[in-house]
Amino acid sequence: MSLQIISAINNSSLIQPGFSLLNFDGQVFFFGQKGWPKRSCPTGVFLLDLKLNELKLKPAFFSKDSCYLPPLRYPAVCTLKGNIESEKCQYIIHGGKTPNNELSDKIYLMTMVCKSTKKVTFRCIEKELVGEIPEARYGHSINVVHSQGKSMIVIFGGRSYMPLAQRTTEKWNSVVDCMPHVFLVDLEFGCCTSYILPEFQDGLSFHISIARNDTIYILGGHSLANNIRPPNLYRLKIDLPLGSPAVSCTVLPGGISVSSAIVSQTSNNVFVIVGGYHSDNQKRMDCNIVTLEDNKIEIVETEAPDWTPDIKHCKMWFGSDMGKGSILFTIPGDNRQLISDANYFYILRCKGAGADEEEEVEQMVQTCSQTSTEDAGDSTPFEDSEEFCFSAEACSFDDDTDTYNEDDEDDESETGYWITCSVNCDIDINTWVPFYSTELNKPAMIYCSNGDGHWVHAQCMDLSEDILIYLSGANVKYFCNEHVDLSKDLQTPPKLLPVKRQPMKPLRKKLPMRITSPAKKSFLRRLFD
Repeated sequence: MSLQIISAINNSSLIQPGFSLLNFDGQVFFFGQKGWPKRSCPTGVFLLDLKLNELKLKPAFFSKDSCYLPPLRYPAVCTLKGNIESEKCQYIIHGGKTPNNELSDKIYLMTMVCKSTKKVTFRCIEKELVGEIPEARYGHSINVVHSQGKSMIVIFGGRSYMPLAQRTTEKWNSVVDCMPHVFLVDLEFGCCTSYILPEFQDGLSFHISIARNDTIYILGGHSLANNIRPPNLYRLKIDLPLGSPAVSCTVLPGGISVSSAIVSQTSNNVFVIVGGYHSDNQKRMDCNIVTLEDNKIEIVETEAPDWTPDIKHCKMWFGSDMGKGSILFTIPGDNRQLISDANYFYILRCKGAGADEEEEVEQMVQTCSQTSTEDAGDSTPFEDSEEFCFSAEACSFDDDTDTYNEDDEDDESETGYWITCSVNCDIDINTWVPFYSTELNKPAMIYCSNGDGHWVHAQCMDLSEDILIYLSGANVKYFCNEHVDLSKDLQTPPKLLPVKRQPMKPLRKKLPMRITSPAKKSFLRRLFD
């Protein structure tokens, strides 16, 4: 095994734990970016360009008849291939988390409809489900089984939010194991049926699943209720006769105690298991070879690669299969980097030194395993971790492809519902509970019109529910507590004191003239006569 480091040239801030890679005709596409898509790439799907040990992301597009596909993290992903070679490969996407931490229960089908040197277009449709629909979840697995000329989707495991009736302030966003039910989905009609098997006693998530014909092998996994990683090894067999499906499970010996391991297929019936976790704080540095023959499975430990000191000493790592014995590993960067959230990327090649690399590039991924990773930090709860999900190999693309404008990618800390809107803001994604009757799964916000405008939490502004509803429906401007005084100064004319005017002096009343001199009396008499 050989380990090689690669560098991310652009848009590295989009690459966060929890995304997936989709491989269409040898081209690999990135899905599940951090935050909601921006105007430079409204679809949130990027062409992955890995060439000369440099990683680039370039935007892709959706057709006009496509439904909207949110940027889901840690969904269950697998390929759906047609019975004839002329049929195009499709990807099935189920579950996952949105940037608002909402869980999805939808199933999407993605198909490539147009490809050129500068533009790739996809079609995405949402499949309507009826019957016993699986609840919204993440950290689960999805596989396609084939039996007697028919195909069926199998969904198993995962985690979901605690039911609303059981939530408290401290445990509002806590997650629990989904019930260990096996769901069969008829993709043609969207009919869902659940099966309860006695072999599955506890819920599992972040497990490994490998599908071959009508059989699925489930290895490892983590039980959140018991906080254990039992050495599970189950063989799930799906028979699809003309009537109702027959589902059976067999517990096999020789399992592996691990979660979030990565599986890569090196030949038709040989797989390699690398990485994962033994416990919350202990990475699994071992490797195993898995061989499938008819209804038999053999797991043998093999020599591990020469891990670098950075990989050995980091507390978490994530990655997934790139196809034909190649695996992409990622570890978080340290504070010495110019970009604090940057990651180190490695490619692990499980083949020997004499392997033909050109042959590796041309091969497509055949596994449908759920490959996710978990944060093994000392203080980070295991259920709140994020995953790196890969399902494809890396390859080279045309340099003329339109590039993504990273400047349009806003900082999530300043946008969205989970922000610090004011000095006294105490809205926490982990402890938030509804305050208004109109709130469901995110805090109510109101727009402050000061300057360029910004969003604030209505609860932090001490708004009553009546006032909030009034402001939401009325066509009036609102100013938050911080800017209300400033807005008044800008909009209201300053109060002017009245001009002080001196009152007019009253006329003095003239007193009658007293004439005492006889000469003056004689003069006045002659004057008026």
